[in-house]
Amino acid sequence: MKRREFIAGLGGAAAWPVVARAQQPERMPRIGVLTSGNAENQLFKSALAAFEQGLQQLGWTDGRNVRIDVRIGVGDIDTIRKHTSALAALAPDVIVAIGSSTVGQLLQATRTVPIVFVYVPDPFGSGFVDSLSRPGGNATGFMAFEYSLSAKWVELLKQIAPGLKRAAVLWDSAIPAGIGQFAVVQSVAPSLGVEVNPISVRDIEQGVAAFARSGGGGLIVTVSGLAVTQRDLIVALAAQHKLPAVYSVRQFVDSGGLISYGADLVDQFRLAASYVDRILKGEKPADMPVQAPTKYELVINLKTAKALGLTVPPSLLARADEVIE
Repeated sequence: MKRREFIAGLGGAAAWPVVARAQQPERMPRIGVLTSGNAENQLFKSALAAFEQGLQQLGWTDGRNVRIDVRIGVGDIDTIRKHTSALAALAPDVIVAIGSSTVGQLLQATRTVPIVFVYVPDPFGSGFVDSLSRPGGNATGFMAFEYSLSAKWVELLKQIAPGLKRAAVLWDSAIPAGIGQFAVVQSVAPSLGVEVNPISVRDIEQGVAAFARSGGGGLIVTVSGLAVTQRDLIVALAAQHKLPAVYSVRQFVDSGGLISYGADLVDQFRLAASYVDRILKGEKPADMPVQAPTKYELVINLKTAKALGLTVPPSLLARADEVIE
């Protein structure tokens, strides 16, 4: 064999593995979604649909050019841990996490897989990010609120129950967000003629019953994962003790609560799609700033107001994003 033919033959042989690799299908990007809530919750279904719609508008369709794996924690920390390990083992390109409990577990499981969180009360205070402008690690996303929002809950309670003089504040003192929210409520309440009493979210039944004995009070439920998982109990206690209550999440009002004012979870999921898109295209969570909510919603349950003997001011009804009758 001539030297030139031999070299040409080697070149062709070297090309075979390249051709073989080129013929293999490209790996489909994988997105994990982890929530501590319930899969049957209508709000979560709407939020997930908004997320998938947002991805589609950016060119990503589940089953065509991306795969979405959803895991539900059903409010149980052991289940959340199990799903966290399962998702991390799949080595997805990015994980969307709802709430502080899921983010905390994910960051224990992986410091390399990008995480986009939604509805997290205080990502900096919780140690999830180095700063809001430059997160620095593998997590970024969207906050549940800004602390100044807590003042609005006191104002709403006074608007819907003008004669109210006392308010129990249901909070979780074990999380930074609980401490911050209570501090704002406590600082604003005196100017509105309201005395506040803290009740631990870990001692709901006894705390609410003891507070209600004195009469003339109301209830403010701050943002916390524990409160959301116990929302049916909290709403039932408010009804039992005839307490007008303001909630931080609309899920409470959907369950029969009086009024809620907080970030629009569906909107946060829609925005999360844009962050996932950017990460799939090569950006790093460390360089993507944490964002405050861009849309808040006021939801009022008129049926509950009537049961409590309250007349909702027309000005408040006019501001409501949704009225449940």
